[in-house]
Amino acid sequence: MTNTIDIGHPIRRGKPEDVPPPIDAGRGNEERAGALERWGKFCARRHWPVIVAWLVILVAVGAFHEAHHGVTKDKFAIPGTQSQKAADLLASEFPAASGPSATVVFEATSGSLADPNHKTAIDQTVANLKGLPQVTSVTGPFDPTPTGIQGFDQGHAVVKNENLNVNARQTVGFAIVPFSEQLSVDRATAMFTELEKATQPAVAAGLKVDMGGPVVDLGNPPDPGLSKYAEPIGLLFAVIILIVALGSFPSMAVPIGVAMLSVVLSEVLVGILEASFSIGSVAPVLGAMIGLGVGIDYSLFIVSRYRQGLTDGMEPDDAVGRSIATSGSAVLFAGITVCMALCGLYFIGIPFAAQLGYVAALFVVVTIVAALTLAPALLGLLGHRINSLSIHHRHETADIHKTLSARWASATSNHPMRYALVSLVVLLLLAAPVLKIELGFTDDGNVATQLTQRRAYDTLTANFGAGVNGPLLLAIDLRGADLTNQKTVADGFVALGRLTDTIKTTPGVARVSLPIPNNVPTEQDPKLPTALIMQIVPTTAPNSEATADLVRTLHDKVIPTALKGTTGDANKVYIGGQTSTRIDLTDALAGRLPIFIGAVLLGAFLLLMMVFRSLFVPFKAAIMNLLSIGGAYGVIVLVFQEGWGKGIIGLSDTVPIVAFVPVIMFAVLFGLSMDYEVFLISRIKEEYEKSGSRQSVVTGLAATARVITAAAMIMIAVFLAFVTNPDPQIKMIGLGMAVAVFIDATIVRMMLVPSTMELAGKANWWLPSWLERMLPHIHVE
Repeated sequence: MTNTIDIGHPIRRGKPEDVPPPIDAGRGNEERAGALERWGKFCARRHWPVIVAWLVILVAVGAFHEAHHGVTKDKFAIPGTQSQKAADLLASEFPAASGPSATVVFEATSGSLADPNHKTAIDQTVANLKGLPQVTSVTGPFDPTPTGIQGFDQGHAVVKNENLNVNARQTVGFAIVPFSEQLSVDRATAMFTELEKATQPAVAAGLKVDMGGPVVDLGNPPDPGLSKYAEPIGLLFAVIILIVALGSFPSMAVPIGVAMLSVVLSEVLVGILEASFSIGSVAPVLGAMIGLGVGIDYSLFIVSRYRQGLTDGMEPDDAVGRSIATSGSAVLFAGITVCMALCGLYFIGIPFAAQLGYVAALFVVVTIVAALTLAPALLGLLGHRINSLSIHHRHETADIHKTLSARWASATSNHPMRYALVSLVVLLLLAAPVLKIELGFTDDGNVATQLTQRRAYDTLTANFGAGVNGPLLLAIDLRGADLTNQKTVADGFVALGRLTDTIKTTPGVARVSLPIPNNVPTEQDPKLPTALIMQIVPTTAPNSEATADLVRTLHDKVIPTALKGTTGDANKVYIGGQTSTRIDLTDALAGRLPIFIGAVLLGAFLLLMMVFRSLFVPFKAAIMNLLSIGGAYGVIVLVFQEGWGKGIIGLSDTVPIVAFVPVIMFAVLFGLSMDYEVFLISRIKEEYEKSGSRQSVVTGLAATARVITAAAMIMIAVFLAFVTNPDPQIKMIGLGMAVAVFIDATIVRMMLVPSTMELAGKANWWLPSWLERMLPHIHVE
């Protein structure tokens, strides 16, 4: 006996012999229609209570938000990595050095920094910087830095000091400004203004002053350009596209209204959750982008099916019930698939990535609820007026086989092998550049030259080497060591000396600082040190592959070799710092991406198999989704890594593919492509169950092509608006998603899907009988 989960099994129309026998012939038509059809009719008939309920919920949640909302907090952790262990040790034993930092760069356009008026201005600036809130200490250009031990005097080490923060000609110097804790976006923005005020003495003295570092990156982001208005631009294009596609203002207003209300409600809910959970600043932006797109898409399919019902002569309430039972059930299943793909980010093993998925899934859940409640209520309110204020007379025609979409579908049906081969070749060519993808990250050397952090980066690179922009931090855990034992201390000094000397001679290392303890015992405070930190400056840029190789070499070979045969424990020596964190992130994402992709594909395969009672359909969907996403990956490799047409999108230099971009793209695009897959295949299956004819592929494509195309155009408009952002990472996401949606809605859905299904014939719906008995039934038409 099989279990049946009925989420929208409609009353079928057509010849009696084509209709499968009902599960229980004794049930009335209303019961057979399914829960979603009854729900749709209920919302249509009780449209005012439903609409008012939505408005009351929005106002109530908004009021609660005003009283109990939080702020975004960018907390980043990569469990189990070297950089995370270093960060945890710093937070515990070096709290004053565990926060982010800013770098202030001074450049003398005439004379030198040592000139009396310049030095006085720098000293005043350093004093101002020390007085800023949350600043623990400041190392100025002329502050001595311990670089070695010259000898011993009465048992005490004589330390060699050098001014490493000023160049040999004394024309360029820099100050390091560490902060005691992580800063929110708002706090970093305010702090950037404070930093500018603090440096005014140096500016007034004629020095050129620029700033960089994590605090400045967070507090002084590039001007987003038109991408700041991505949502309004997307809505504007959506309005235009929907009016042209649907032909009337009311039919356009329903999808727009449902999407806007669901996005607003989702943003308010996220604001409330921020009071209890750490939610990053990127999450609401990504959620709004996805929520807006799927919100319009889902309501668009429901409105389109409703208008077809009216054209077929149905009463408004019945047409609403039919649209919710058919397109609405597809919305429900497609939304579940999108949420599954987004929540699959959990398998990446990085809390920040999982959090992005959870927040985006919340937007999708609210959108699903709005599409299945508010949309039918609005349709019930409008009734036949859905087609009023028409700008053209092309409504949902009763004979869809006369449309352009039908003619295209017939062409692919008549020549399936030709279209299948052409589309497959195009997709493989687009995806080919993925074979030489280089995952990495961007740094201040990739941002616009107008930004102070780019000028600071270039000045430091020219005068101190590229590595000074991303020093590594070596954190040594001394907890558990018996530092009261003189032999233990002596052996520790030997181990530490060997470690320092070995790192100094490692190719790719420019210099190494002396170890700095977190506590120096005195008579007043005899507390012994529990941790040491050392700074390692590479010879290469932070985002260079050579720097990543250096970090891996230090961890895997240099440190264990240096401490072999000593009392030092290599497992308690961690490589940290922002550069190391980014390298660990890249390695973690690259290593776990196959697991994530496999988990999402397996989950989607099982769901699609239960819905469409087929092995071929879910297998085909998985392969084609990989091809469309692979094509998008290939395009961003060509543009960003190889530089093809980079000037067209405002990119000045080539950049590596930011490691988290392919992960986020896969989660979002797999979910969106499954939307189109479900809407198209469910319609083909519905037609197949009516007629059992291979013509069902043509009919299903003809019936859905216009709405899928309109939905895709809206998505593409929203994503392309983000390409105007000067940040290469934002450009990468925007272009990649726009290309993927275009590929999926054209080459895949309009060519490869129908041609392969035509070639497969009855094999499309084949499922072994033993598996048929095991799987529950989920009806989606």
